[in-house]
Amino acid sequence: MKYVGAHVSIEGGVFNAPKNATAIGAKAFALFTKNQRQWFTKPYSSEDIEKFKSELKKSDIEAKHVLPHDSYLINLGHPEEKKRDLALTAFIDEIERCMQLGLVQLNFHPGFHLGLISEEECLENIARCLNLALAKTSGVTLIIENTAGAGSAVGYKFEHLQKIIKTVDDKSRIGVCIDTCHLFVAGYDIRDKFSYKKTWDEFAEIVNFQYLHGMHLNDAKSELASHIDRHQSIGQGNIGTEFFSLLMNDPRMDDIPLILETIDPTIWPEEIKWLYACQK
Repeated sequence: MKYVGAHVSIEGGVFNAPKNATAIGAKAFALFTKNQRQWFTKPYSSEDIEKFKSELKKSDIEAKHVLPHDSYLINLGHPEEKKRDLALTAFIDEIERCMQLGLVQLNFHPGFHLGLISEEECLENIARCLNLALAKTSGVTLIIENTAGAGSAVGYKFEHLQKIIKTVDDKSRIGVCIDTCHLFVAGYDIRDKFSYKKTWDEFAEIVNFQYLHGMHLNDAKSELASHIDRHQSIGQGNIGTEFFSLLMNDPRMDDIPLILETIDPTIWPEEIKWLYACQK
């Protein structure tokens, strides 16, 4: 069974996220557990935590179909040790927030080398940080998101994801989220049945489907292999509709959160309905 939703707002309190998801007909959702533009914010109150858990229960959405996203400021691959330590501290705080809310995974962008170290060194920094974070926390799986490869970002190749996974000690708490826009603009063609199969066969060989814990469903304004991360509404970009129809009929994507991050939230209910209507 497919679980489609969107990245919903936490305006007014984190406990509003499940209500916002229910309002658009979602069976899954993503959220920021705090202001994503700040390093640190005040801790949750016990009331906030209980209200979130209550609203999540009322939504009938399971914790495994919620895909929280960490702050955009965090760079676990940072070349400078002090700045990397700051990122790690903030990352652990994000994991602990998930633990408090009863959520079981945290999605994150791997990092940037900033042109100061090699991609390989950057990936090693990320894996070391993940090992430290895993050792200090429990119950939350860390979900690496593939990137578009813009600037100095790593994570745009399946081999980068493989490298991180191989270097993480506790592989039971590591996973991958594939963003379809990032995948396409990083150079993986997915627009028709042939390219769809080719790309996912490559993913299976290099990364392995056992690590696929979620997806971000986005069309792309940008061209194939452009490395420009510009999301578009489904069917209005360069990926087109065939890919999404194939995905909705692919059992390998069952029972994981499939999250819209498309550019027009007002049509999320229609996009969710359209995706489910693709199922045969």
